[in-house]
Amino acid sequence: MRTNMSALHIWGFERGDTEMRLARDAGWRRSELVWERVMEAGNRAWEGGRVARARWLFGLADRIALMGFAKGDPRRATAPAALARLHARHGRPGKARTQARRALGEWQGVEAFIDAVEIRPRARSSLFHLRMEVRHRGTFHDNLRTRYRKFAEETRETMAGLAGDTAPAAHRHFGRWRGERPNIFDDTRRVLSACLLIPDPPKG
Repeated sequence: MRTNMSALHIWGFERGDTEMRLARDAGWRRSELVWERVMEAGNRAWEGGRVARARWLFGLADRIALMGFAKGDPRRATAPAALARLHARHGRPGKARTQARRALGEWQGVEAFIDAVEIRPRARSSLFHLRMEVRHRGTFHDNLRTRYRKFAEETRETMAGLAGDTAPAAHRHFGRWRGERPNIFDDTRRVLSACLLIPDPPKG
């Protein structure tokens, strides 16, 4: 019964699931928020030392992405990168390299994805900030894309390090997700989830 309850919670089928309703109203498919939640749960399991649970969840997220996300969607790279981190940490360098190289292959379309992202208006704390965004929308969007390209490059460096192509990168990912996650459901949330739903490197 506990397994069923856990699956129910992860998949987000509870009545009154406000976040799922908002995502669906914004045009997201159910599988997109499910994938995000499964990746979050995998990262929390990893942080809690539940390695087998984390591996199962990352594997599940990988299957969801391969079945539900189109070629060129950077989220297809995130679960393989997470699995590469797990294998590298537990003395399986061959498996880590295999997963990381698969992630790098999926990551090749990230620049085109960022160039084409739809950026919806942000919730602003004041009418002044809202007016400034409207008045300077082009500059705001350009700056946001530049910032996301930086995130994407750090993620690529993490993958390359896990693949053994470069020295290991020390970028934080999941540790930044909670603060960076957009409160709206648009392409920016897709990009950031792809970049940041990867376990952080081990400390020390």
